[in-house]
Amino acid sequence: MVVPKRKVSAVVTLFFVAPLVAEYLLGDLPLKLLPVVILLAPMYGGGAVLIREAARRAGRGWPTMLLLGLAYMLIGEGLVTQSLFNHDYLKMHMHLLDHAYVPALGIGAWWTMLMINLHVFWSMGVSIALVEALYPAEADAPWMGSVGDAAIGVFFLLGTVANFGIGFKQNHFVASQAQLLWVAALCIFVAVGAFVLPRGGRGVWGGAVPNAWVSGAMTTVLGLGLMSTPPKWGWGAVGTMLAIDVIFLGLVRIMSRRAGWGPLHRLSLAAGGAVAYGVHAFLPKPLLGGGVLWARISNTVFLAAAIGVIALAVKRVMRLTAGGPAATLEV
Repeated sequence: MVVPKRKVSAVVTLFFVAPLVAEYLLGDLPLKLLPVVILLAPMYGGGAVLIREAARRAGRGWPTMLLLGLAYMLIGEGLVTQSLFNHDYLKMHMHLLDHAYVPALGIGAWWTMLMINLHVFWSMGVSIALVEALYPAEADAPWMGSVGDAAIGVFFLLGTVANFGIGFKQNHFVASQAQLLWVAALCIFVAVGAFVLPRGGRGVWGGAVPNAWVSGAMTTVLGLGLMSTPPKWGWGAVGTMLAIDVIFLGLVRIMSRRAGWGPLHRLSLAAGGAVAYGVHAFLPKPLLGGGVLWARISNTVFLAAAIGVIALAVKRVMRLTAGGPAATLEV
């Protein structure tokens, strides 16, 4: 079967949008290091494509994709970079594990919670939702066949191996065997759980839904709140981030089950998350790539690019839904 060109385009777009959101829109990498996206795409982009394809081919929606995003986080931060266990990750003396440290597991609860949010909701969630909105007619359908899946799987595997090698060369760190084993076991458990969850029903509840501008603004505020939670709060920071997650997921679950919830609302959540990322990138000191001025220029460029992608996605979704009510989409 020949895959339509628009679906190939969607796959390629997601393949590169994921690392751009995860590292550049976040503010970790500046514009001058844009070529590095080629090295990041196999793992970030490959992971995002595989997560989306697995969920859509199984006829499942966002609960499955978010759980697969958690499995991705465990692979990336627990087995590949192993930042969950490294007390001096990247040799930058940032003391990431000191906040709410759990000696029995050798992890910092604050760092682990932050990584869960950054990978599940942003690296994977925002990236997938934005690209699906760019191709709204195919948003609920698989974009590839078995050959495409296998090819992306190879890219993802190569990306993980390359990232592990680069990380080991820089850190000279390997977690304990027990840590690697329990992370691997938890990853398998989460991935299997993503497909045994009861399938959620579509929007059939009564009640009003907010305007898409409101749901987008809500996501921006909650995202900025989570990203700005001071690590020095320790367990208080962990509790704050968990509370924000519960509020966000609870509100989305309630609203998305109502008949008025449509494609623009789902896009608004991704847009709000992207804007939160882009705005927050202006706040911390730059990690790489030169001084503050160059970093702020980079932040401006990537935030403007994100807004441009959002505007294009809004245009395409509205064009698809013109002439009738928007189809209700599972969240």
